[in-house]
Amino acid sequence: MVIPRYVVDEVRKRIAGDIVFSDNPGQTVRKWRIKFGLSQVELSKYLKMASSVISDYEKNRRKPGMKFVRSFIEALLKHDELSGYSTTKSLAQSMGILIAGVIDIREFSRPIKLDELVTAVEGYIVNSRFISLPIYGYTVINSYEAIEGLRGNEFWSIMGLSSVRALIFTAVTTGRSPMVAVRVAPTKPAAVVIHTPRTVDILAIRLADREMIPLIVSTHSTVNSLIEALRLKLPFRQSV
Repeated sequence: MVIPRYVVDEVRKRIAGDIVFSDNPGQTVRKWRIKFGLSQVELSKYLKMASSVISDYEKNRRKPGMKFVRSFIEALLKHDELSGYSTTKSLAQSMGILIAGVIDIREFSRPIKLDELVTAVEGYIVNSRFISLPIYGYTVINSYEAIEGLRGNEFWSIMGLSSVRALIFTAVTTGRSPMVAVRVAPTKPAAVVIHTPRTVDILAIRLADREMIPLIVSTHSTVNSLIEALRLKLPFRQSV
């Protein structure tokens, strides 16, 4: 299984929070080093510092600042990448991060306007009746995988920190299924994007009009180029 980038980002933030808010940061640093299967000597090579310095951090002789925490976590993840992110995947599952069908999920550092989203996805709006709301984040979803594996109570999870977000559906044929899902969902997104459908179903457009949600067609050639554009062109909250 290829691990989505947002999962790595989320694990990174959870580890950082655990260290920063710990009453015993040194012990917490040691816990995560051992969890990822690194000795002090191995970690020192990643961090380009003496293993005695790492020992000082773990014994609370040195206080880990954000620079150290950031470098420390990147070292853990770089090491874990060599094994296909085996530890990261296990942590994500235990933290409830892995969600069926979700490819990427991000929060913005500021609310964006609808036209900023349309530009980033290289899209155009296909319905005529909608409310243009400020957008606070996005979730990219593989429609087929979500239909097969997403349970009803997990809908809240794909909405991230705010439901006022864009839901971006890939692997769509006409856009009907995503809009039916939005129609019956307990909360509504600020916008729906469908990536390169063969055509746009008239029912999808009618449902978008009824819900007053902008329905956008993205013309990016691949899902990867779509996600890269989203990450490059839109303002995100800084990760650790």
